[in-house]
Amino acid sequence: MGLTAQSVKIDAMKDVFDIVKTDYQHVIALAGNPNTGKSTVFNYLTGLKQHTGNWPGKTVVSARGEYSYNDEEYIVVDLPGSYSLFTSSKDEEVSRDFICYGDYEAVVIVADATCLERNLNLVFQISEITNKVILCINLIDEAKKKNITIDKEGLERELNVPVVLTAARSGIGMDELKNLIEKITFNNEKRKPAIITYDDYIESEINDILPHLEDLNISNIRWTALRLIDSNTDIFSINKEGHLTVSQAKKIKETLNINTDTIKLREMIAEHNYNYANELKQKYVTEDTKKIKRDKRIDDIITSKVLGLPIMLLLLGLVFWITIQGANIPSQMLANLLFGIQDKLSALFVQWELPMILHNILLDGIYRTLAWVVSVMLPPMAIFFPLFTFLEDLGYLPRIAFNLDHMFKKACAHGKQCLTMCMGFGCNAAGVIGCRIIDSPRERVIAILTNNFVPCNGRFPTIIVISSAFFAVYSNAYVNSLIPALFITLMVLFGIIVTLFVSYILSKTLLKGVPSTFTLELPPYRVPKIGRLLYTSIIDRTIFVLSRAVVIAAPAGAITWIFANIYIGDLSILSHVANFLDPMAKTIGLDGIILMAFIMGIPANEIVLPVLLMAYLSTGTLTDFESVDHLRTILINNGWTPLTALNVMLFSLLHWPCSTALWTIKKETGSIKWTLLSFFIPTAIAFTVCFITANLYKLIL
Repeated sequence: MGLTAQSVKIDAMKDVFDIVKTDYQHVIALAGNPNTGKSTVFNYLTGLKQHTGNWPGKTVVSARGEYSYNDEEYIVVDLPGSYSLFTSSKDEEVSRDFICYGDYEAVVIVADATCLERNLNLVFQISEITNKVILCINLIDEAKKKNITIDKEGLERELNVPVVLTAARSGIGMDELKNLIEKITFNNEKRKPAIITYDDYIESEINDILPHLEDLNISNIRWTALRLIDSNTDIFSINKEGHLTVSQAKKIKETLNINTDTIKLREMIAEHNYNYANELKQKYVTEDTKKIKRDKRIDDIITSKVLGLPIMLLLLGLVFWITIQGANIPSQMLANLLFGIQDKLSALFVQWELPMILHNILLDGIYRTLAWVVSVMLPPMAIFFPLFTFLEDLGYLPRIAFNLDHMFKKACAHGKQCLTMCMGFGCNAAGVIGCRIIDSPRERVIAILTNNFVPCNGRFPTIIVISSAFFAVYSNAYVNSLIPALFITLMVLFGIIVTLFVSYILSKTLLKGVPSTFTLELPPYRVPKIGRLLYTSIIDRTIFVLSRAVVIAAPAGAITWIFANIYIGDLSILSHVANFLDPMAKTIGLDGIILMAFIMGIPANEIVLPVLLMAYLSTGTLTDFESVDHLRTILINNGWTPLTALNVMLFSLLHWPCSTALWTIKKETGSIKWTLLSFFIPTAIAFTVCFITANLYKLIL
């Protein structure tokens, strides 16, 4: 969610398998399912000694960190979260390839203590590849709260791998984990993981293959034998010494006449693994059924067909109401402070005898634009992001995806598209990057092309301010903020409807196909950590997005002032441009200045309102205003009606992506075609919707 400092990466890897390291460093792979606290384990081990980037040739984020223990240096490679090593997901592909071919000395598999059976399938798969396995059962603090106890010794005996119980957030068990890593690294802990025995048919096939692999000196021969019967030969496309090649795989299949139903065999193996995982759970995990039933009762309400969507809309409306109500006073205080500084700066510039034109560009153009952006954007972001991060950390966002999954299926799109849509609330560029979690290339492109219909943080100020100015009709302050919150919620709901509609049209035309299925794990409810929540939402999101807006807004303010104060004939350049755009803009219920402001806002949507207000003033100067009523007066004096306000909100919701989002789309898709379509599709929809709204308004009134 949100374009964050973590969304802008640097390359940290030499290649996909060999990590850049010295002769004195040891590489440790960190694997695990999503939502197991794997990143927390990584952060605890490595602290601030981290590097992030993309896996070479992939759009999948990589993370690498370092730590010291007993005078030895370790490099930790945080692999993408994976439920299995054998899917089409890019993330899981990377994890599989690194586990199979990577140059590491130990693999730490992080599992969730509150739902251990779901995590063991990955443990079984990795144990077939390497003996250097440590099972780190994390979140034991949460398990304790639910009265879940795990027989560590019994599980260790059964799996024959070292097991450690941890709560990485509080450091419990982490020293023991470091000690086990050291033992595995230096071969002081020699164990061969227990072999999972399948049914007679599968075992017979494996036994026929094993002698051929031994003759070729292939490592991981049991894993390789299993893949020969349950996978296509493409899985062996990576050529590395000691591993089977595609040509060798084809030859063995031809020699032994292996022509198995790979999908059916994969399902049989997976079913066997999950049944075995449940057996282990029954033997070594004791649960408090009361607390489990409590969480289930909550989910029965939150994810119910009747109440799920109303609760979602109510929570969304509440977040917007708190944002609007809470931002009013801080925004006014910031505006008073920042605009009050201008008089002092003006006096200082006069004292320095700066040329008047430079004085005006710096103060009336750049400074006032920045003052507007900071005073209007910072308070809502500082409230909205923590609230949204709170819902994210609590575990509510996957429940939203669950509620909307059937709608996306009907639109022939992927259920995970809802999660990428949630990321788009912070920044559409981050939402586009988030589409990597969708396995299907077809559905990933659909999600990328429609992510723009969720209002990002750059568009929220426009929608919030315009809604507050024109649709708050009561004198009571709380009701005043409630009405705009309702309008914004309706806008978001309309954006979701447009997303579903466009997804359906794309899936029936340019991107035909059948929606794929996926497993959405509902993580346990967790009490968010206040420190982490504030850091993530304020430092890593709010400040990062605000700094990006400031960088774009400063030159935009200067250019707008210059164009508003250079005259050709009786009109400024700005007026000439506005007059040229006016006929087209009037057909969609706007005016030329509004359309010009949106065009100038392509670098960043945050500057649309400042440019709009500057252009409306005859001097091209952005004046501050004392209240929303004052802003309403300025807009009405320039011909605005409720229709204008409504269509500005709709156009802001639906129009083209900003330049950052477009650049991200080009990078993610690698296609000019999809990048251009991501611009023209929302543009056409924005014009169409506003045209219909304008004509219906005229017809009725």
